[in-house]
Amino acid sequence: MAQAQQHPERPAGGHRVGEGGFRRISVALFAAGLATFALLYSTQPLLPALARSFGVSAGQSALSVSACTIGLGLALLVAGPLSEVVGRTRLMHASLFASAAVALLCALAPGWPVLLVLRVIEGVTLAGLPAVAMAYLREEVHESSHARAAGLYIGGTALGGMCGRLLAGGLGDLAGWRWALAGVAALGVACAVLVRVLLPESRNFAPAPASPAYLLRVTGRLLRDPAQLALYGLAATLMGGFVAVYNAMGFRLAGPPYALGLGVAGLVFCVYPIGSFASTFAGRLADRHGRRAVVPVAVVVMLAGVLLTLAGPLGLVVLGLAVMTAGFFAAHGVASGWVAARAHVGTGGTGQAASLYLFAYYLGSSVFGGLAGDAWTAGGWPAVVVLVGSLVLVGLGLSVGLRRTRSLLEPGNGTGLVSA
Repeated sequence: MAQAQQHPERPAGGHRVGEGGFRRISVALFAAGLATFALLYSTQPLLPALARSFGVSAGQSALSVSACTIGLGLALLVAGPLSEVVGRTRLMHASLFASAAVALLCALAPGWPVLLVLRVIEGVTLAGLPAVAMAYLREEVHESSHARAAGLYIGGTALGGMCGRLLAGGLGDLAGWRWALAGVAALGVACAVLVRVLLPESRNFAPAPASPAYLLRVTGRLLRDPAQLALYGLAATLMGGFVAVYNAMGFRLAGPPYALGLGVAGLVFCVYPIGSFASTFAGRLADRHGRRAVVPVAVVVMLAGVLLTLAGPLGLVVLGLAVMTAGFFAAHGVASGWVAARAHVGTGGTGQAASLYLFAYYLGSSVFGGLAGDAWTAGGWPAVVVLVGSLVLVGLGLSVGLRRTRSLLEPGNGTGLVSA
């Protein structure tokens, strides 16, 4: 298979920081992460408008987010193993272009049930990018540069979440939710073209046997690894809490005492670049001090931010969101790279490992993000904080437990061995 061949202009050990190939990968996956998360959460800042337009409740409007993440989570179970057979880049390109097309159809949806069905389909088409991005990085980037590359990709997802929400919120205020979704779809097309031009083809990919039995054996080994299971649980709890906060925040800011419009309320997503910086910085710390030391600290930072949002002044609420966002992306950036690294040196099946992690990630988003509207209706913001705080505490317990799991070792950057 052509994708399994070595590129003659590229070091066999993988692209390193400072090289042209590394820069192309970084820009391409940054754009891919931006598009994926802009499309995935495009309806989040529009929830109050969707509730009014379709005559649904706050909890029902949140289904426009959960429907997409449910479709994504389920499709990840197929996309990861599929990438082990057909290749990484082919699946990523198809995913981005198909998702942009479905996003445009969402803007034309004639009714609420149709919009929800299209959002499920959009989640399915989106799965091809996150399912294989970490596996691609693990195969194509040198070990000494992997944590930084993973941090840059996660940073792209953070900015994607911000840009998609800001674009949708601003256009929603100016021209309504349909033009808002169309604008995000156009952003998706632009990013898909950029990725198609810049992303280097896989050169270290070795296709797995097209055998369900082989894929099941690898999956079974992953599910018997206590560290992988703890990382999957961490993904579900932290992502569930993170999405729950932002789902409910739109309703909080639209009501008294703030009474903000969609565009102004959407400005709270400007804290997302902090997540981009935090994921990159945490990756460097993990290279220096180890993943087991960094993740629990990041989870504590996230919990502190959640508690700070209980304050009344808008400035303190935004500060709490910023702190929570930094802690979440720091933990997620390290944990997602940890999953791929551990599979790479242990069980094999990096694509499957990444898919299982992201399945848990989006399952948590779908379940607990959907509960955010019900918590808001039942008890206002304190009820949302109780829900989210409980999830983060569970995640903290899992991250501390990871310190006691058996370490695997992978080749380092010439200075020794790196714990996986």
